[in-house]
Amino acid sequence: MNPQTPDATAVNTPHTVRGACPHDCPDTCALLTTVVDGIATKVQGNPAHAHTNGVLCTKVSRYAERTYSPERLLYPMKRTGPKGAGQFTRISWDEALDTIVQRLKPIAARDAQAIQPYSYAGTMGQVQGEAMAGRFFNRLGAALLDRTICASAGGEGLNQTLGGKVGMRVEFFAESKLILIWGSNSIGSNLHFWRYAQAAKRAGAKLICIDPRKTETADKCHEHIALLPGTDAALALGVMHELIAHDWLDHDYLAHHTEGWSKLRARAMLWNPERAAAVCGIAPEQIRSLARDYGSTAMAAEPVAIRMNYGMQRVKGGGNAARAIACLPALVGAWRNRAGGVLLSSSGQFPVNKAGLLRPDLLAQSANSSPRMVNMSTIGLDLLRAASPTFGPAIEAMIVYNSNPVAVAPQSAQVVQGFAREDLFTVVLEQFQTDTADYADILLPATTQLEHWDIHTSYGHTDVLLNRPAIAPLGEAKPNTQVFRELAHRMGFDDPCFADDDEMLCRTAFETSSGVDFDVLLRDGFATLKLPDAPFAQGHFPTPSGKCEFFSQRLADQGQDGLPDHVPNYEAYGESTAYPLAMISPPARNFLNSTFVNVTSLRAIEGEPLLEINAIDATARGITHGQVVRVFNTRGSYHCKVDVSQRARPGVVHGMGIWWRKLGLDGTNVNQLTSQNLTDMGHGPTFYDCLVEVEPCSE
Repeated sequence: MNPQTPDATAVNTPHTVRGACPHDCPDTCALLTTVVDGIATKVQGNPAHAHTNGVLCTKVSRYAERTYSPERLLYPMKRTGPKGAGQFTRISWDEALDTIVQRLKPIAARDAQAIQPYSYAGTMGQVQGEAMAGRFFNRLGAALLDRTICASAGGEGLNQTLGGKVGMRVEFFAESKLILIWGSNSIGSNLHFWRYAQAAKRAGAKLICIDPRKTETADKCHEHIALLPGTDAALALGVMHELIAHDWLDHDYLAHHTEGWSKLRARAMLWNPERAAAVCGIAPEQIRSLARDYGSTAMAAEPVAIRMNYGMQRVKGGGNAARAIACLPALVGAWRNRAGGVLLSSSGQFPVNKAGLLRPDLLAQSANSSPRMVNMSTIGLDLLRAASPTFGPAIEAMIVYNSNPVAVAPQSAQVVQGFAREDLFTVVLEQFQTDTADYADILLPATTQLEHWDIHTSYGHTDVLLNRPAIAPLGEAKPNTQVFRELAHRMGFDDPCFADDDEMLCRTAFETSSGVDFDVLLRDGFATLKLPDAPFAQGHFPTPSGKCEFFSQRLADQGQDGLPDHVPNYEAYGESTAYPLAMISPPARNFLNSTFVNVTSLRAIEGEPLLEINAIDATARGITHGQVVRVFNTRGSYHCKVDVSQRARPGVVHGMGIWWRKLGLDGTNVNQLTSQNLTDMGHGPTFYDCLVEVEPCSE
């Protein structure tokens, strides 16, 4: 089937098409798109899919509005004005692709590592995400991209402790008797998990939210622990201390299914509630109460569960924090029950045929069989690097797709400076003219989820979803896959794999041995992985030892601490008089990273870029509610409206993100203030490890 052909029995017959939400969210909802006369008239949740249950978030329920937006990019364009000015003129696809190839070929002849792809989760699809793009860049021998910007620290923490991005199944949270929601505003970012949590609450479960911000989720929980940013490992160690002190432990599970218990026990006993509370900025009794709830519930043979999310790992010690929290279920034997354990990500459960999709074997045919790896979280620094023996050639060309780095990458003043280089050739595949698109030399129109094939895994549940095109591509938009096919042809790459169409790529994602039946996907739109209800009831963790590894010999062999510990922030609260406020930058409820910021109805709900600040901190600075303020540190400054709010604890402010820079009050966004420092493991960004000061704006 042609990758651009809609799934329609008759173009003019009203019908529904099964699909999947493509966005960076753990829910990965199943969609039903109503199509009338070739027009998508409604996008709704598929009620036949248990996790979606017919319900979509406000953002995705308006997906038709986004697809048919008058601001959609529909034709190839080339830059006519200065970089960043967003001035373009329409050109043909032939001219656009020929220009790209004419610029890439001489760079590749010198050193293809000077060509840098940059992409992330603009779509989470296995096909439109990386499949044909990966083949193209591997065959070219371009630089690799370390895709770290969201989840790499927490993911590596799980890998070192549990053996991978694995955990309990989300639907069983409905049966839990105690749920710790740790670093997650589930109502805004994990709505369908919240449905399970609410079911548990109605059945008598206690819900505790652990988050520096008093989120909408915290409002609905029985308790809220507002710890300081970057102190989650200290809190987990304080809880461990109390579990040990009161013998709220499953000694049999510890003896048979864990590694390094005696070492962890000694470490935890150094963290009494008073010490941990002083680090966390909370009362010792909150730690004692949390441990009592967790330990006593587990000892009563009731299931206790932890839902982690990624906010708590965006600090220097983020990997250690994820490790410490992931240790807790094994201490009390929570894994014995299917409604017990921990879930940060389920993505490691999916047997995706990555080699078949990306074809890393093509590197052997390229000029660089072992190209360098560039970290996407330090792209500002790397775009400004000169050629050197350690770095290699300077970056001469950027191909950006499924991402908006000028808005989302940290320390954005440097990112802007890098993209503004006149000697940098930049190609951007996009649906809208984002901040990054403004810096493109060639701007290519990309299809939306309603216009192409794709196949999706999830990091919040364990279903595979198939997305079929509901409508024909608008204007001259093309799927990412088709763009890279055509570039490969023009580059002279005649490998048969570049002829695979999108349906074939969807089939390639899961081999027969995976247990995923593609005919079921075609029929229903989704298929559930066959997994045990309680995966670690008898141990069998996917670690080298087969046990929950409190002590990681792999980390020790790398010269790191084999045990989890509290690693203080680079910019710890209380360590600077010039910048006394800790700032985190959680997503605004109606945006998803920088996606949906340009949807008029959603932006109207959000209003303007906001900084939440506690009344104590506002009064001390002469700041009043609704005032325009300047938020600043050594990296830059950012103007926004202030919300004097009880959602902020004293000493911590919240720069709600991520607005496009050009929609900000002064042409910047909150990432003007964040740094390019990296996490303790996983090489991830430290967005929430940031000190600032705030003052009334004099302008």
